[in-house]
Amino acid sequence: MNKLFDKCPACGGPLIITECRCAACNLQMRGDFSPGAFTNLTEDQLTFIRVFLRVRGNLSELERTLGVSYPTIRNKLDDINDVLERESTTPVKVKPPPAEDRRSILQNVADGKLSAEEALLKIQNVQE
Repeated sequence: MNKLFDKCPACGGPLIITECRCAACNLQMRGDFSPGAFTNLTEDQLTFIRVFLRVRGNLSELERTLGVSYPTIRNKLDDINDVLERESTTPVKVKPPPAEDRRSILQNVADGKLSAEEALLKIQNVQE
């Protein structure tokens, strides 16, 4: 499986995704998005998670499937948790949407084209 880049191939710096597009409706979102914590996991760690989910977290079954001991399983889980926890404490700075986008969204609420909840989601998701 091809893994999403998590570092710049040229300099090794952190990558920020700046645009997403829906394949179904062609909606485009621009902003600064993190690739996500799971991109920082190794292929071995991702395989471990897949097997863990396949056996529904049954540690005895996981021991049999992987042929490893319970302490090894705990160590692997600790390593994965460390990577995911490290990512969750790294803030991603996101710029607020431009004033004209906010005005447009608020005008759609005033015109009855959007509910307040939809507008809040759009304001939170519209980035430039």
